[in-house]
Amino acid sequence: MIKKTTAAITAVGGYVPPDKLTNADLEKMVDTNDEWIRTRTGIVERRILKGEGKASSDLGAPAVLELCHKRGIDPKEIDCLICCTVTPDMLFPATANIICDKIGATNAFGFDLNAACSGFLFGVTTGAAFIESGRYKKVVVVGADKMSSIVDYTDRTTCILFGDAAGAILLEPNHEGYGLLDSILKSDGSGRHYLYQKAGGSQRPASHETVDNKEHFIYQEGQPVFKFAVKGMADVSAELLERNNLTGDDIAWLVPHQANKRIIDATANRMGLSPDKVMLNIHRYGNTTAATIPLCLWDYKHDINKGDLIVLAAFGGGFTWGASLIKWEY
Repeated sequence: MIKKTTAAITAVGGYVPPDKLTNADLEKMVDTNDEWIRTRTGIVERRILKGEGKASSDLGAPAVLELCHKRGIDPKEIDCLICCTVTPDMLFPATANIICDKIGATNAFGFDLNAACSGFLFGVTTGAAFIESGRYKKVVVVGADKMSSIVDYTDRTTCILFGDAAGAILLEPNHEGYGLLDSILKSDGSGRHYLYQKAGGSQRPASHETVDNKEHFIYQEGQPVFKFAVKGMADVSAELLERNNLTGDDIAWLVPHQANKRIIDATANRMGLSPDKVMLNIHRYGNTTAATIPLCLWDYKHDINKGDLIVLAAFGGGFTWGASLIKWEY
């Protein structure tokens, strides 16, 4: 009997730049304070990538190199690299291709995937399909975002939220039932009115007007986004458990997108999970968009055991949202 091929996570890598932007720093920049930020978001500090010409690929490349080192493989062995990002180095070529060039992954094909904060989740499902097809043996999914490049540091509603980082996983074939078991992914384009970057695309190409109007920065309407995120992330996570005849007791870890502590708490409550089963690092890094989920896996890698069932859950601009069920392989 031929056993089903699943895509298992066999290595994790991460990278955060050394420079910190604390709540105390932000107090000097905009009308806000540490207590307000902590109580509403859970964020204490975030990392910022500094340096002339530094871009998302400079976050992604070291994360992937660490992953290769841990797995004991040469980057030339990578078949495919998917870079999930909303802050590509440039519109084209793909940041994935630039990362491949920087690490020497000369045999990989690569492409970027943009699903905002759900990007990594969508990337995992896409990468798993390549593995399950039997055509590819080593697929890397990297979430990398230099959010500081599109943050307006005079806008107190958004500048407190975001940081820069990257996290990466290696997917390989498995025949013992480990790896990605199920995913529910959703999107709703009507959400584009509440969370977006207005200019820089084909609808509003860069011009003096768009730059003067600050249209190349993140725009967010907090309340509708918060309501959608709480409902979307919580509903889809509960649906994933129900579909697989599981309860919160069966889950070792919830790995939620780190956007807001209150959204994370609502999702855990809906799944019937105690706080000690929820991965949390938003206080250290803020919202790093596509990097938050792999960064959690990187931070908590020594706390996950072989055979653990974990749920990845995210919500992002677009709107995009979803949840994935994974059986941990190593």
